[in-house]
Amino acid sequence: MLNTTRSCLWLWLLVLGLLLFTTNGAYVPITYVQSAVAKGAVCLDGTPPAYHWDKGYGTGINSWLIQLEGGGWCNNVSSCLVRKNTHLGSSKRMVKQIPFSGILNNKHFYNWNRIKVRYCDGSSFTGDVAAVNPVANLHFRGARVWLAVMEDLLSKGMRNAENAILSGCSAGGLASILHCDSFRALLPMGTKVKCISDAGYFINTRDVSGGHYIQTFFDQLVATHGSAKNLLPSCTSRMKPGLCFFPQYIAQQIRTPLFIINAAYDSWQIRNILAPGIADPHGHWESCKLDIKNCLPSQIKVMQDFRLQFLVALLRLGKSASRGMFIDSCFAHCQTEMQELWFMQDSPLLNKTKIGKAVGDWFYDRNPFQKIDCAYPCNPTCHNRVYDDPHAPHS
Repeated sequence: MLNTTRSCLWLWLLVLGLLLFTTNGAYVPITYVQSAVAKGAVCLDGTPPAYHWDKGYGTGINSWLIQLEGGGWCNNVSSCLVRKNTHLGSSKRMVKQIPFSGILNNKHFYNWNRIKVRYCDGSSFTGDVAAVNPVANLHFRGARVWLAVMEDLLSKGMRNAENAILSGCSAGGLASILHCDSFRALLPMGTKVKCISDAGYFINTRDVSGGHYIQTFFDQLVATHGSAKNLLPSCTSRMKPGLCFFPQYIAQQIRTPLFIINAAYDSWQIRNILAPGIADPHGHWESCKLDIKNCLPSQIKVMQDFRLQFLVALLRLGKSASRGMFIDSCFAHCQTEMQELWFMQDSPLLNKTKIGKAVGDWFYDRNPFQKIDCAYPCNPTCHNRVYDDPHAPHS
């Protein structure tokens, strides 16, 4: 009886494991870039950077998909101190293995080298202040972390890449824009290189109180992290560096093919750019920010205006046949990392196409995809759920 029970238990665990594998992807162990420490390429607390690598095989052995983790930013010493004691500021706090899902568990790239680069600098991999903050012992070295991780991957075979994608979500999606051309420059001339930005097209707009919360936040971030020297010179030469953190002022200058995936009603931007707590002291937007179905008609109108501003900022990109675009009318944030949003039976559709298929067809030059959805609530395939995520500015 005991053996039968054990057999049933092992069978149940095996089935559960297979279900977890197919729905969430395989668990991939962490790799610490110990050699980066000597170069000063470290997390906020001085620990080494890290990534998770599922090695490619077969026809995908020389193809590389790099996914940059998101997680907001810190804009001053106090917010970076808070962050320093989390997985977003210290590799000591990172879990040792994570599941790969969404774009990292996709049929188009299943046998590629797939890497999730962990995010622990708070500046979208742009900071570089030589001096360590003496009181808080903070290291602002995001740009060094970026280069150290890339150099480590190049030494492990990426220098032979035939295909390469730089992707990211939220703060990682912004980083994939900021570093797109420099990523291309690291690889051989003949390599097919493209970039994907998911929920990284943050716009410069006023909040509901009429203030410039996000612009001030980015100004402080760039000053704290010493990011100006690592932003596009063609932008910083004509406007203040903080503005060069906004994709609308730089993306047109990106020469590498770029695919923008974004919800026009990006739930993070609604919560943190349009209606941040500081602009809504009485909490009138709290219920609306949690669920778009709770929004009053007057709030929906404000969000429709936000969508129009988002589209104006997006169209600053100009026309390019090499660019991809999937702009749905969902109330969502980060749609490439979750299997249910990326490529499942009930995933959101635009032009009868799922995000995963649109990206795959674009990368392999099977079919260009540049679509902008109609206004809310026109798309019945949207989930319109706010998933728990750490992507708040001070997280």
